[in-house]
This record gives sequence, C-alpha cells and structure tokens, in this order.
Amino acid sequence: MLYIVATPIWNLEDITYRAIRILQEVDSIACEDTRTSATLLNHYKIKKPLISYHSHSTQIKTDKIIEQLKQGQNIALISDAWTPGISDPWYVLIKEAIMEWIEVVPIPWVTAFTTALMWSGMQMNHFLYLWFLPVKKWRQTLFKMLVDRKNNKKEDETVVIYESVHRIIKTLKEIWSYFWDSHEIVVARELTKKFEEFKRWSVSEIVEYYEKTPGKVKWEFVVLF
Repeated sequence: MLYIVATPIWNLEDITYRAIRILQEVDSIACEDTRTSATLLNHYKIKKPLISYHSHSTQIKTDKIIEQLKQGQNIALISDAWTPGISDPWYVLIKEAIMEWIEVVPIPWVTAFTTALMWSGMQMNHFLYLWFLPVKKWRQTLFKMLVDRKNNKKEDETVVIYESVHRIIKTLKEIWSYFWDSHEIVVARELTKKFEEFKRWSVSEIVEYYEKTPGKVKWEFVVLF
C-alpha cells in the first residue's frame, strides 16, 4: 500500500494524528530529502528505513519502489513539506502505482497556497493555481492570458502562484506592468514559522516594500492576485 502523507509546512505541530500513526506503522518512508525529513521524524521519535526519492531520481528508483509495493510492503511518501504532489515530483510514482493496481491512500493536510488563501480575503471558491510561472518560454503569453481572464470573467478569480527568492521582485514588477498599479495582491512567506509574514497591499506598494527591505526577500513566496 502506498500512503501519500502530507507533512507540515514549517511548524512541526501542524500534522495530523493519523499521519503520525501511518508514519509509525509503514515499512519504509520515501522522502524528497532524507535529511530534511529526519527533522520531522526525529521530533516524533519515528525510526523507519528512509528511501531517497526526488526530482532527479531515475526510473530505476521508481521501479524499485513499485516492486517493493507489489511485494506487499507499505510505504509512505512524503515531501520536504506540504502535500506531496503539489510542487514536487511524486506524480510519476503515484501514477505508476495506480496503473499497477497498488492501493494508494491519501493522508491529507495543508499546503502553502491554501494557507495563504485562507488569510487573503480573496475569492476562495474560485481560484487558479499555477505553481511556479515559466522562467522564460510562454511567460509573457501566460501573463496576457491572465489579463484576458480577469477582464472577461464576470466572477472574480484569484490567481495563485509560487515564486522563488531569486525572481520575486521581477515577478511582482511584471504583475504591476500587466495590471494596474493599485491592483490588490497578497504576498505570504515563512508560513507557519515564528516570523511568518502576510502583506495585502497594492502591487506598487508591495514592490516598494520589498525593494526597501531586501532583508525580507528570503525563503519561498506565495503570491495571490
């Protein structure tokens, strides 16, 4: 059986009793980064064999995990944080498990973008989640498409993206250029940590804030607009 187990964003208390129980009971745990996962597992005194499985893992590694599952082993799949499959390479393994008629059991919890959406005050029952925007190819085309969607839809739609520390200023300025400078956006970072930060301002004010406080430009960002 393959368990898809959601783990905390940062705060180690943000995990379900069921997730802890499953992690205690499985035969092994497939991790995006065994060192990162060890922090969580050690906190809850969970000692299981760890399998390194990440975006650079080969098909051979996927096949090996599938074979272990077919032999009757129970394996939990976790990412460095959040819900597996949202922003990590687990899709291939999950799909192959389903194709091999291996039972897949989701153990749900949080993701960064839903946490930010909860706070945002923006439309929550109608949103478009895009993960990270393309770095180059199709980037401008995508922005134009988003402007068209905003202009043509009668119902408001929240666009949700992730952005890295290296491109956050560039992306915010692009949002500013494609939408009006008073367009309200939300930027969230360090979610569930001691110094988590939410900003709900116009896009021009957000850009000005991060340009004037470069020390705040760290970690990964969730942007809603």
